[in-house]
Amino acid sequence: MIRLPLKMSDKDDRFDDGDLGLALKTRPKTQRPPMYKVMLLNDDYTPMEFVILVLERFFGITSSQATEIMLTVHTKGLAVVGVFAFEIAETKVSQVMDFARRHQHPLQCTMEKE
Repeated sequence: MIRLPLKMSDKDDRFDDGDLGLALKTRPKTQRPPMYKVMLLNDDYTPMEFVILVLERFFGITSSQATEIMLTVHTKGLAVVGVFAFEIAETKVSQVMDFARRHQHPLQCTMEKE
C-alpha cells in the first residue's frame, strides 16, 4: 500500500523549493604585505668597486646594472636597489651592513616603506 502525504499547506517548509537557506561565507580579502625600498647611500670613502660587488652579491644584479646603480648612488647621493617584503628587505640591509663593516667600509644601506 502506498501512502501519500496529506495535503501540504503553504506554510510547510518540507516541500519549499525556493530559497535553499544556504549560508554563504564571504571570504575576507587578504591584503598584500607592505613593500619596502632598500637603498644605498653615498659616502666619500667606499670604493666604487666594492659597491658594485655588494650589488652583484646581495641583490643578484648584473655587472652593467650594478655599475649603473653605483653611478646613481655616486651622483645623486642614494639609489633604490630593490623593493621587497619587510623581512627580505631587513635581511638584505643587515647583510650589506655586516659585509661593509667586515671590510671596513662605511657604506650605508637603509630601507623605508614604499
